[in-house]
Amino acid sequence: MGRGKIEIKRIENTTNRQVTFCKRRNGLLKKAYELSVLCDAEIALVVFSTRGRVYEYSSNNIRETIERFKKATADTSNAYTAQEINAQFYQQESKKLRQQIQMIQNSNRHIMGDGLASLNVKEMKQLETRLERSIARIRAKKHELILAETESLQKRMEQENAFLRAKIAENDRLQELSMMPSGQDYAIQEFFARNVLQMNMMENMPAYPVSDKKTLHLG
Repeated sequence: MGRGKIEIKRIENTTNRQVTFCKRRNGLLKKAYELSVLCDAEIALVVFSTRGRVYEYSSNNIRETIERFKKATADTSNAYTAQEINAQFYQQESKKLRQQIQMIQNSNRHIMGDGLASLNVKEMKQLETRLERSIARIRAKKHELILAETESLQKRMEQENAFLRAKIAENDRLQELSMMPSGQDYAIQEFFARNVLQMNMMENMPAYPVSDKKTLHLG
């Protein structure tokens, strides 16, 4: 009967695992030796057991082989030019930016109510919470703007009312003077001289037009 295939996974039985380690370790060292002799290859092999023991094989001085390995890997890592390194960096950054743009586009589509089929219940609840917060901020800002417009309109109306009341009072005084006897013409002239400057200043005041049926919606 031929050898049966075993599943490559950790052997749970401690005794069987130790026996297998010894057999395969010896086979590995033998194969390394054969490869170095047959192919004239420089080989260094180091094995640490689970108990911390070290097993090694080298076709040459193992330290020299390790130093040669370090130098070879260092030369390979330094082979990349600065231009290639920069190109790799910008490629990675570009990939990150594309991913961020895609996430923002998907978020905007979800806010508009599109592409919701890909969301689960938890993600939909999170989206609903975001929309409610956004609506609350928009309503607060709208209410703030409406209050500011209302206060501005009230100030203009108060100024217009004050101007109209002053005009009415002045007209009343003029009417009273016009009803005085003719012997009091000097008093009338003195009154006009005293108030002509005030009348001119009031008439030259800037007019504040009343808004045409402007309806304010609060809430």
